Order: sequence, then C-alpha cells, then structure tokens
Amino acid sequence: MTHSVNQAIRIEELTYRWPRQCADCLAISHFTVAHGERVFLHGPSGSGKSTLLALLGGVALPQTGRIELLGQPLTALSAHARDRFRADHIGFVFQQFNLLPWLSARDNVLLPCIFSTRRRERAGDPQQAAARLLTHLDLAPALWQKPAAELSVGQQQRVAAARAVIGQPGILIADEPTSALDAPRQQGFIDLLLAETVAANAALLFVSHDIRLAAHFDRTVALADVNCAATEAAT
Repeated sequence: MTHSVNQAIRIEELTYRWPRQCADCLAISHFTVAHGERVFLHGPSGSGKSTLLALLGGVALPQTGRIELLGQPLTALSAHARDRFRADHIGFVFQQFNLLPWLSARDNVLLPCIFSTRRRERAGDPQQAAARLLTHLDLAPALWQKPAAELSVGQQQRVAAARAVIGQPGILIADEPTSALDAPRQQGFIDLLLAETVAANAALLFVSHDIRLAAHFDRTVALADVNCAATEAAT
C-alpha cells in the first residue's frame, strides 16, 4: 500500500472498543492531517475525542486498522518503541496538564529535552527556549522557579503548552487546551501554537468543543463526520 509522504497523520480502517464493551466507540475508515496543516477537531463530550488522542499517542492500540505518524506505522511498534517515538516526535497538551507538581514551571517545560535527544538538539539552548516560550505565554519570570503545584490552573495550562512545543515536535496535539484561559491569554496561546507549527512544519490537531476557535485553523472536522461508530450508535 502506497501512502503520500505529505501526511503527518494517517488513519486507515481503524476500529476501537473499550474492554467489556459490545460496540465500537471509534470506527474511522480514513482520516489524515498533512505536514504543516492545522486541524480543528470538535465533538460533544463522550464522542471519542480523548480515545482518538490516546490512540494517536500510542497509549492505546486499535483492534483493527492502521495508524501512521510521520510515515511510521505506530501499530507495528512495541510499547517501548511507541514511548520513544512519542517523546521524540509528539507534543501533547493534555486536558489535565500532567505536570510534575514538585518540579518548577521551567523544569516541567524542559522535560521533553531530558527524555529526547532529538527534542533537545532541536531546541538549541533548552534553557533559552523555555524562557522564550514562557515569556510568549505571559508567565512572569518570578513564577518560573515555583513548583507547578503552586501555580494557578491557567498558569499550569500555559506551562503545559510550552512543554508541548519545545524542541519542535513534528506533531502537536492539544486536548481542550484553552479551557482555563481568559480571552487575551487564549489568543496568545493559539498564536504560539500556530507559530510553532509553522517553524517546525508540524501538523497540529487541536481538539475543543469551543467552535468559536475554529476560525484560526486551516480545516475544521466534526468527529461524528469521520467516526462511523457515532453514526451507527445514532441509528
């Protein structure tokens, strides 16, 4: 099977169902995101958005089908190799942030450069890169050395964003990333994601229920339009 080298994310004939469930929660025949493309994915709670992101991150594996990221068949990798690939090539902004609470804001941002030689090399000077990103996201230098647990929810969200983009990963995935931000900081957050996407020619998959944000992106996709399981459940 020949695939276009222009696709950063490619899903073919994927199905996934949770253990002990009798029906698929995801059934996606075809979905792609090109290198450098910014895609806004939306859907109501329970529509399978977080499950799809877990599959793209290699945290879960589909029962059938193929997931290719940057030309690599993710489903063909061992669990350890999937972890390594994720560290090197995917920047995640998690809905629950997943910061290490005892580490400082700056040290949380630097984590990808510790776990991935590739990300560290692409960051240039990781300390300077972290400072640039935190400044862009309007986090005052006085907060950089504070443990993440002592930051506000909005501040933690900005730290999580900086951590995701440091070292120019080839794919950026953001799961409801602006929910705790006020309007000006929400705009700054999106501006940073878009700028970093351009700098790395990265693919950006931005998942949110806030359809007002869709205007910032190249393409808008409703998960229900690509997930056949949602159609079948509704009939």
